[in-house]
Amino acid sequence: MSPKPEPREQGTQSAQGEAWDRERTLLDSSPLSSLDDQGRPIPVTIPIALAPGIKVVYTTRLGGVSSGDYAQLNLGGKGGDDPQAVAANRQALGRQLDRPMVLVDQVHSARVWDADQGQPQGRCEADAQVTTRRDLALGIFAADCLPVLLTDPQAGVMGAAHCGRRGLVAGVIPATVKAMTDRGADPSRIVATLGPRICADCYQVCSNLADDFEKRFPGASGPCRFGGIAIDIAAAARMELKAAGVTRIVDSTPRVAAATSYLCQDPDLEELCSHDSEGPSLSKRLEDLRRPLCTLENPLWYSHRRASLASKAGEGRMLALILADD
Repeated sequence: MSPKPEPREQGTQSAQGEAWDRERTLLDSSPLSSLDDQGRPIPVTIPIALAPGIKVVYTTRLGGVSSGDYAQLNLGGKGGDDPQAVAANRQALGRQLDRPMVLVDQVHSARVWDADQGQPQGRCEADAQVTTRRDLALGIFAADCLPVLLTDPQAGVMGAAHCGRRGLVAGVIPATVKAMTDRGADPSRIVATLGPRICADCYQVCSNLADDFEKRFPGASGPCRFGGIAIDIAAAARMELKAAGVTRIVDSTPRVAAATSYLCQDPDLEELCSHDSEGPSLSKRLEDLRRPLCTLENPLWYSHRRASLASKAGEGRMLALILADD
């Protein structure tokens, strides 16, 4: 995780503290300033080791200059935030990654951008990217939809896919795997991880949508915690990966859980939760947290559904990125 000040110690070792001590080795954090030498915020990110020489990075809401409904690290350019703030946030993340980011205009399709060409010139509607270049970071915007990051390290191919309900139905995952195999990847060698997304208990939909999704992905619907029916986009993605021959899945949950625990008393996150009108205090939200990767439950993430439930006019976007770990 990118640098944040250490939280205060809470007494002697409790069961939770002991669990945190065991998880602490998962993080590469250190008690450094959250500002750089020019006084600019440092994006708070969570790294995941995906394969030898390849990592995934999840941004959080922390460590940016956006304010109001978009605070702090909004990286999306469509939601009504100040464009200068979004640009500053992207520049800060680019400095941290130390390489250019490739971003596309996501439209819930199965179109794949050839990122070997670099950043598209002008508008490029796509929901997946692939590359053989180690000098780029492929980014997927998310605020409830599922980012899936993939690599065949032996072939030197990376892929990233935006997997919302419509994109999954359209076939974005098999399209991404095919684009990777066209560049020399072997599905049996591909390693994937599933990023932050709205969970199976929280993604409430109408019965017609649930029925259609269930027909396409048997078993990927069930009761919603709010009543009615919910769908499981992560389960659907796993089905699609398996059908495409990708069976090696790295679980992002342990590191995300450790990072969430690490930030349990972070003053910036406490401030966000006290003013975002999206729920109770940080401590109460974390007390109720069951699934750290759920964008609706975990206050580290932006969530379109959570913002809508709070009747907010807009919300930010996080990025899930895959890049070489040079």
